[in-house]
Amino acid sequence: MVLVLNRMYFPEGTQGILEWNGNLVCYTIELPWLDNQRRISCVPEGEYILQKRFSPKFQWHLHLQDIPGRDLILIHPANDAKKELLGCIAPVTQHTCIGKGSCSRKALTKLKTLVYAAIERHEEVKIRIQSKSSDSHQEDKV
Repeated sequence: MVLVLNRMYFPEGTQGILEWNGNLVCYTIELPWLDNQRRISCVPEGEYILQKRFSPKFQWHLHLQDIPGRDLILIHPANDAKKELLGCIAPVTQHTCIGKGSCSRKALTKLKTLVYAAIERHEEVKIRIQSKSSDSHQEDKV
């Protein structure tokens, strides 16, 4: 299974549309692209393996594997990228403005249902992160 995250970059944050087989799963919010700096930048474009992960803070969520120069990049609930994210990705049901969205927990539940079912079937699950248009603000792509 390969999920595709199409991003748009803005100075205030990164907006995304997450799809599987051409169907909308949810929208996403992230921090702006700041040259892959830890804790203040969204992750580089590329393809990453997703795994299930549990923590007391986020309960069950998703973990992106093997991101160059980064570790512990998660997909977890958040409705405001600048206040609640440290380089991770937050699923949301809709964008409310740049770097903000609504009903993140609901969006994460929908995403987990899809991804966890594939993992239970012993499928490898990947996320492909790419620019929505060729006019990307991210110049060094993975």
